[in-house]
Amino acid sequence: MNPLSQTRVLVFGAHPDDAEFHAGGLLTLHADAGSRIRIVSMTDGGAGHQSLDRVALAARRRQEAAKAAASMGAEVTVWDTPDGELMPTLLLRRKVIEEIRLFRPDLVLTHRIHDYHPDHRATGELVRDACYMVRVPTIVPQVPALRTDPVVASMVDFFTRPQPFQADVVIDISDVLDRLVLLLDCHASQVYEWLPHIEQIPAPVPPAADTTARLEWLKNFIRRRPRAVAKRWGTGEQYAEAFEISEYGRRPTDTERDALFLK
Repeated sequence: MNPLSQTRVLVFGAHPDDAEFHAGGLLTLHADAGSRIRIVSMTDGGAGHQSLDRVALAARRRQEAAKAAASMGAEVTVWDTPDGELMPTLLLRRKVIEEIRLFRPDLVLTHRIHDYHPDHRATGELVRDACYMVRVPTIVPQVPALRTDPVVASMVDFFTRPQPFQADVVIDISDVLDRLVLLLDCHASQVYEWLPHIEQIPAPVPPAADTTARLEWLKNFIRRRPRAVAKRWGTGEQYAEAFEISEYGRRPTDTERDALFLK
């Protein structure tokens, strides 16, 4: 039996595509290893489009998230919180605690609290504040408390104030980059429509006319980030993802860390 077949990975992203954008390579590797993966989008993603209204976009993004998750055998849930309006409330903290307790993850991935997007910051704060509380029986008493905290890690970003990202773990995703592209291809409303619009770069026109050309365009667009991660924090990898171990979760041994990140 694969020793990682029972590893549980829980991702809290602010939006329906954040898990794939920031940790899709690691998730692909975990899927190959037989790990159980659950993705939680803490907002409905309904704000991220230049022409679709919130209701139409939120429905479309739920379908895109389900398609991406199905492609790697993961579970996914999209919360009803309006995109752009996520706040670190007690109600949502309790929901995070419940999610962690019910899934019993070995590894939790999320955003840092220092990020450009308020939804990302709120997500990171909610997960941070749920740490330790997952072991307190009188908090959310309807769900049994955990005996130990999971390992918690922040996904990479390039922001430096008030504190820059610290790369505690760097993983080589060069061998799965093409599969990461296929994962992100599921999020068509974002990668072919919204992101080119907001970044003011030409998108493939029309995006569905030629599959090969579309995916090649997406690969050229997407690989900039993992290439930059490899250049800044790597040790010779062509494409990489990086993670910062949270001091609020359980501190893994070197052996456990390497197992959780498939080093």
